Parts: sequence; C-alpha cells; structure tokens
Amino acid sequence: MAAQTQAQATTTTRAPAQPMHERTAWYIAGPLLILGDLLVLVVTVILFWQSAVHKGAVTAVFAIVGAILSIVFFLVWRGIILVAPGRAHVVQLFGKYKGTVREPGMQFVNPFSNRIQVSTRIRNMETAQAKVNDADGNPIEIAAVVVWQVQDTAQATYSVDDYLKFVTIQAETAVRHIASSYPYDARGVEGVMSLRDNADEITQKLSAELGVRVRAAGVEVIETRLTRLSYAPEIAGAMLRQQQAAAVVGARSKIVEGAVGMVRLALQRLDEENVVELDEERKAAMVSNLLVVLCSEQATQQVVNTGSLYS
Repeated sequence: MAAQTQAQATTTTRAPAQPMHERTAWYIAGPLLILGDLLVLVVTVILFWQSAVHKGAVTAVFAIVGAILSIVFFLVWRGIILVAPGRAHVVQLFGKYKGTVREPGMQFVNPFSNRIQVSTRIRNMETAQAKVNDADGNPIEIAAVVVWQVQDTAQATYSVDDYLKFVTIQAETAVRHIASSYPYDARGVEGVMSLRDNADEITQKLSAELGVRVRAAGVEVIETRLTRLSYAPEIAGAMLRQQQAAAVVGARSKIVEGAVGMVRLALQRLDEENVVELDEERKAAMVSNLLVVLCSEQATQQVVNTGSLYS
C-alpha cells in the first residue's frame, strides 16, 4: 500500500493530472474583413452626419443605425490580430483556452477573447557560471549554452507561471546534476566517462535530461554545449601539477617502451647477422648502455674503448 502511494505521488509530481495541449483556434482571414470594417466606418460617419442635418423622426433612425454600426465597427476592429512570423497568439475566452493562431498575417478571432502572444522562435541562453563538486568531490566551474524553442504554446502559457524563468532554472539544475554525476578527468581509467574527455556524450546526456525537465512547459531542447569547464581557482594549481605529473609519467612510459623495443631489435639483428658474439654479461652491459642513451633527457658522451672487448 505504501509503495502504491509512493508511485502515485511520483507520477503526480512528474506530469500534471490534466495536461493542456495546443490546438488551432477559430479564425478567418482579416484583410477583406478590415476593408469591410472601414466601409462600415464611412457609412457610420455619414449616418451621424445625416442625423445632425435632418429633423424629426428620421434623425432618431439615423442615430440608432449609426450607433449599431459603430458597435459593429469596434467589434470587428477588436477582433483583428496581426500574427508575425515566429509568433503565435493564444486565444482565451472568459478564462477558457480556445486555441492558438499560428498563421502569419492579419487574422480575425472572437472580439471578446483575450490574446496572449508567445514567441515560437529559436532562442538560446547561457547558464550562469556554477561552482559544483564533480563525482570525485573536486570543485569545478561549469556553464552551458542551451538552444531551445516553444513547441506547445498552451503548455508554455498555462502549465507554468513564466516559461522563460522556468527554462532558465531547469537548465542550471540540469547542468549542476550532470557536473556532479561525472568526474572532471578520467585520469586514464578505461571505461570511465569524464566531463573533459567525453564532451559530446556529456552534452547529449545534458540535452536529454533538460528535455525531460522542460517538457511540461511545452519546450523542446534543440542543442546544448558546455561553454566553460575548469577546476575552481582554489585547486586549479594543484590539479595542474597533477596533470603535468601524469603527462610526464605517460611520456616516460612511452620512451621506455620504445627503448626496450629498439634494444630488442638491436640484439636480434646482431644475433641474426652474426656481427659479433656476446655473452650474457656483455649483453647486459650493452642493454644498460643503450637504455641510458635512449632514455636520458640529456645528451650522452661517447667513450671510445681502445682495448679489447673485455678490457
């Protein structure tokens, strides 16, 4: 029973009980309608002018008809909206969502409705630089740029209070979570993803996590990229020395590996071509000398042996 209650609570937290989804609102083309409305305005002006000129009962008729046409003119004018490319108008009538108008141009909707403009253009934002502990506990500084777009205007308007602030906060939360889930540097460990060495994989995971977080606001995440990734100043010097030491050790390992291969090849060639016969003691001395020459960082000095091979 407790597990069932916990599962229900998790489901309620992740998604609204009655999610609002975008649908197309009723509208008609506005250019011809606005021309007719201007004609109504001209007729209204003429009627009021005639009501002022004439006397008697006809004056009241002209005034009443002019008043009715004035109301018609203002209602038509009130229902005209201009939809720019990359913008949508959410139509709301008496507190109820009636749909969204995305068709660019001059459109006519219910004049009693309220219209809320929502930008559907592609936007980008850069998160604030955050100081987070990575998976190894080292403090790092990280920031990311997020490219996103509103896909569902109804959810962006009604599911959250302010979808711009919502995306900003969720982006910073996702960046912090990703940064704390992986180490800054794998340090040569195979099979371990790190923030520095696996930037493409990390950004894909960041995009996926952020996409889930902002889905309730009708927002689609197009791309994310890390714009800053470094150790915090208090440990930057120590970590730099550690990286330098690791680089030196790696370089030394490569040098020793190459030197051993060259010595092995030299001994093999001498043995195959019968250039000289060496006993085990002389082979050991030759190997020692070759390794010193090949692995030394400083130039070696040659010593010419003027005696025999064994003296």
